[in-house]
Amino acid sequence: MKAYELLYFVDPSSDEETRAGVMKRIDVALTEEGAVIDSVEDWGKRKLAFEVDHLTDGDYTLINFHADPTQIAELDRVLRINDAVKRHMIVRRSDKD
Repeated sequence: MKAYELLYFVDPSSDEETRAGVMKRIDVALTEEGAVIDSVEDWGKRKLAFEVDHLTDGDYTLINFHADPTQIAELDRVLRINDAVKRHMIVRRSDKD
C-alpha cells in the first residue's frame, strides 16, 4: 500500500450533519477496500485564494491514509459526485511510505 493525503473543503455555512456525512462517505470508500486511515486533521475555516462557487472561505479537512493505487480512482469518483465537497486534491506521499 502507498501513502496518500486528501485535502478537501466544504461550504463553511454547511451544518455539522453534512460535514459528518462527507467524512463517513470518504471513510466507507476507503476502508471497504482495505485502506488504512492514519490521521484526520480538521483545519477549520480558511480563506480561499480565489472565489469558488461564489465562496470566499472553505472548511478544510486533511486526511492521511495508506491505500492501493487502484482505490484512488474510486475515491476521486466519490468526491466528484458529492455536492457538499467543493474542491479536493489527492496526493501520493512518497516520504510516508
